[in-house]
Amino acid sequence: MLKRKLKVKELVYAALLTALALMIPLVFGTYLRIYIPPFSATLASHLPVFLSMLISPFAAIFVGFGSALGFFLVTGPVIGARAAIHILVGGTGALLIKKGYSFKLALLLVLPIHAIGEALIVLPFGFSLADAGIIVGVGTALHHVADAFLAVAVYELLKAASFDLKQEGIPKQISN
Repeated sequence: MLKRKLKVKELVYAALLTALALMIPLVFGTYLRIYIPPFSATLASHLPVFLSMLISPFAAIFVGFGSALGFFLVTGPVIGARAAIHILVGGTGALLIKKGYSFKLALLLVLPIHAIGEALIVLPFGFSLADAGIIVGVGTALHHVADAFLAVAVYELLKAASFDLKQEGIPKQISN
């Protein structure tokens, strides 16, 4: 089994982004939530997971769990289950970045996983295939795109301030 040493910087960034992932639904959810039954979206809720993809797969998965917990506590099992897809989205995106894909390209490549995952996970809760696919799936894709633009903007601002979250030791980026 491959062992890897967890770096303090990685753990601190993951903890801070997890705290933000918890705060968004717990503190800001009522202000940032868009609700069009049966769909709901909380603006900027993907930001911590998307940014954590730049740190490491561990950080992205950790933040994804925090996001799921926050939404489960505030909104219940359906939206909590949808938020659990962030674990898969974040982990996959982080692995893509680790392989050398750019942040923007990784965000684009995980979009179908995100939209299809959230559409499928609501089916056991009694959603029709049409509501799951069209309303939840398409709504999630649009929400993903909006939060991806926000994540790229925040990342660029952090880089301009010489605060780089990027994973260490990743190969040259595969272009956007």
